Amino acid sequence: MKLNLFRRLCLLGTLLALCVIVLGAWVRLSHAGLGCPDWPGCYGHLTVGEALENAAHANAAYPDRPLEADKALKEMIHRYLATTLGLLVLVIAGVAYSNRRDPAQPQRLPGLLVMLVVFQGLLGMWTVTLLLKPLVVTAHLVGGLTTMALLWWMALRVDRTTRPQGERGLRRMAVAGLCVLAVQILLGGWVSTNYAALACPDFPTCQRSFWPDMDFGDAFVLWRGLGIDYEGGVLDHPARVAIHFVHRLWAVVAALLLGLVAWRAVRAGQSRAVRTAGAALAALLVLQLSIGPLMVMKALPLQLATAHNGVAALLVLAIVALLKFLWTPKTLR
Repeated sequence: MKLNLFRRLCLLGTLLALCVIVLGAWVRLSHAGLGCPDWPGCYGHLTVGEALENAAHANAAYPDRPLEADKALKEMIHRYLATTLGLLVLVIAGVAYSNRRDPAQPQRLPGLLVMLVVFQGLLGMWTVTLLLKPLVVTAHLVGGLTTMALLWWMALRVDRTTRPQGERGLRRMAVAGLCVLAVQILLGGWVSTNYAALACPDFPTCQRSFWPDMDFGDAFVLWRGLGIDYEGGVLDHPARVAIHFVHRLWAVVAALLLGLVAWRAVRAGQSRAVRTAGAALAALLVLQLSIGPLMVMKALPLQLATAHNGVAALLVLAIVALLKFLWTPKTLR
């Protein structure tokens, strides 16, 4: 009974983590990441309403960032939802500990998840206090996706106890697919946090060229010191073009490998779960490859850009599900 409760809580946590990721993208893309310039409150208050009641004091305390109610509300809703997820993770860890005598109960992953969520909280604070530093914001995105992936892994149930020989190559391909997808998500986060999404406003060319003027040397500098306000970006245009262009190039690599993984899963999968995960991966890949170019050609509408982030998260869920169904229950507990 407790194991079923544990899995249901992990499923709830997965859905909540997905909402936090999509909401975080919406906050970032609507330029509300510094809607509350302090942490954990908002202009020294726990709610936006209290901040608005003391707007004069809030604006005096942060003269460079006057209170904007819509941006502050977006940021605080994201924080409230992330806090709820953190509390749920603590409950999940508690249930896992109370059920530790059950041999089927995951034991290490819940503890790892608690540490990850604590670190995510620190990254959330540093996102604000370090003024949207790209390295921190990108790490925060990856941490959120990792949290969601771990919850999803623990929520899924695998009934089989053996590994069919016919799936051996597929397992290796799926691991490679996850690694390639992770790199693409890192590049996508770097594009977003450096405000490089519109550096190439055309498609399939970039700046009407298949090899535009680019500055790779400045594009991937991870640390530029403290005290720099990164809202709106600080890079020159050639560096932003380089970031965007690399993201496009790696998208080709990711699409080819993930497409091959999906095809092999549907064709060679020895269980219905594996074939279903492969089909879901293929469908999401087609959707993502449609959203990406359309997003550029439509000049980055908020809805499409947010959807681009959401589908990336769903791709992570699909590949994690495929890996789970390809492994036996005794692994990665």
